[in-house]
Amino acid sequence: MRPVVGQTAQRSLTLTEAHVKTFAELTGDYNPLHFDEAFAKATRFGGLVVQGGLTTGLLHALVAMDLPGPGSVFLSQQWKFTAPVYIGDTITARAKVVTVHATKPVTQLRIGVTRQTGETVLEGEAWCYTMAAES
Repeated sequence: MRPVVGQTAQRSLTLTEAHVKTFAELTGDYNPLHFDEAFAKATRFGGLVVQGGLTTGLLHALVAMDLPGPGSVFLSQQWKFTAPVYIGDTITARAKVVTVHATKPVTQLRIGVTRQTGETVLEGEAWCYTMAAES
């Protein structure tokens, strides 16, 4: 089913030390901001933060599974991190359809991620392409 302008979806995740460790094992991102409590406390973040890829990863799941949905991939993304995400935060990714191309399976989304307090931690937009299964 084609998305329609104004359609929305959301997906939530509580981020744990295990997520941070697994992401580091997969990517090699062992930045002390994610693992060294004393180092992280001495920064403007004031404590351990999760890798940005975990925050954006929830957006990948939202696009691939919810809106536009299965078969969808990002064509482009433009977003900014507006606040850190800490271990233990529950983040919610939201997408809203802004435009749908008239003749192509291309959708423009307004994107946002908030933490459990309602604070925005990421905002921006993305363009997605939805692949049809070939017979």
